[in-house]
Parts: sequence; structure tokens; C-alpha cells
Amino acid sequence: MLQRFGLTAEVSRRRFLQGTSALAAAAALDAPAMAQGTVAPNSRPVTLRINGKSHALTLDPRTSLLDALRETLDMTGTKKGCDHGQCGACTVLQDGRRVNSCLTLAMAAEGSEITTIEGLAKNADPKTVDDLSPVQAAFLLHDGYQCGYCTPGQIMSATAVLTEHAKGELSQVSWQSGHSDRPELSDDEIRERMSGNICRCGAYPNIVAAVRAAARGASA
Repeated sequence: MLQRFGLTAEVSRRRFLQGTSALAAAAALDAPAMAQGTVAPNSRPVTLRINGKSHALTLDPRTSLLDALRETLDMTGTKKGCDHGQCGACTVLQDGRRVNSCLTLAMAAEGSEITTIEGLAKNADPKTVDDLSPVQAAFLLHDGYQCGYCTPGQIMSATAVLTEHAKGELSQVSWQSGHSDRPELSDDEIRERMSGNICRCGAYPNIVAAVRAAARGASA
């Protein structure tokens, strides 16, 4: 390759820059061919059941559930935030339990029932507040979203929080508050159970109010 671009003799700085520019141009010419090869050689078939529907896909085994949702299935309601499992923006439900889809391999989700923000509303094409899930409606009425980027993950986590609380599952606050036998969904409980989701707009008071309202079975 170096001989092709005249870099075998004495390499001056000018010749080196000329040569690297030519290499970059050659790489750019190959880029479309690489883009066309969308199916990696070691791709495997997988069937994901999402929001009640089965999707037969062929994916690189390293594909995260988040990327499968967004890049392959065009379900962009689930957001990519930190991509390291630290912000919660990518939260979805796997068999009813919340997971960070950026840390979950799509292959590992086969056989599970995945629920995303697109599958949460009562109506597949919601047009009114009544068509939304109780948590979605509460977030809307309590202005718990602000910029909206973290909102899908917050709503998915809040939905799971209500399920976990209804089952009597405990948090650290349950023990600290002396309610380990029957945890109350106090504001501190909500904050603790939602602590894996970060809102950079600082809408936490409204989010807590929305979760509290949804827990009462009311949106407002």
C-alpha cells in the first residue's frame, strides 16, 4: 500500500501528508460498499416479541436491545442517552421488569415480552389523555416531561415502580422508614425507586407528583 502511494523512499512531511490524504480518499471510496454490507458475516436470526407483536430479525450477536429497537425496528421512542446504563433514558420493560436496553443484548431478550413506550398507551394511536396509560396521563397533566428526552425512560420506570410497590417489593427507603412489612409509596420511596433515571432539566418535583398521582389511580 505504501509503495502504491510513493512512501517507500525517504518520507518527507509533505509526502507523508500527501500519502495519508490519498489513503483517506481511498477509504472514502470504499465506504459505500461497507455501508451496503448491512448484514454482518456472523449475524444470527432472532425473534423479538415487542408490544405484543413478534419481529423476526437478523442481527449481529453484539447488537444491544436498544439499537435493535431504534436502528432496526425504527422504534425511536426509547432514547439513547449515556449508552452505559447510567441515565435510564433507554429503560424498557422485559417481562414486566425494567431493564436498561443499552446493556441488554437483543439475543438475550428472545423469548421475553418487551414493552416500550410505544406499547404503553391503551390505544395504539392515542389522541386524547384517556387513551394514554395512567402514568403517561399523569406525566402530561403534571408537566413531568420538560424537554422530553428522558421522559420515555422515566415513564417506563414509573410504570414498573407501581407494579413493584403493588407486589410489596422493598427499597432501601422501606427499611430505613420502618415500613419493610408494607412499604408506603411516599415521596422518598418514589425518589429512591426512580433514582436510576436522570432528568437534566430538573423536573424531579413534577415527576414525583405524577408518580404519586398515578399511584392513587388518578392522573391529576
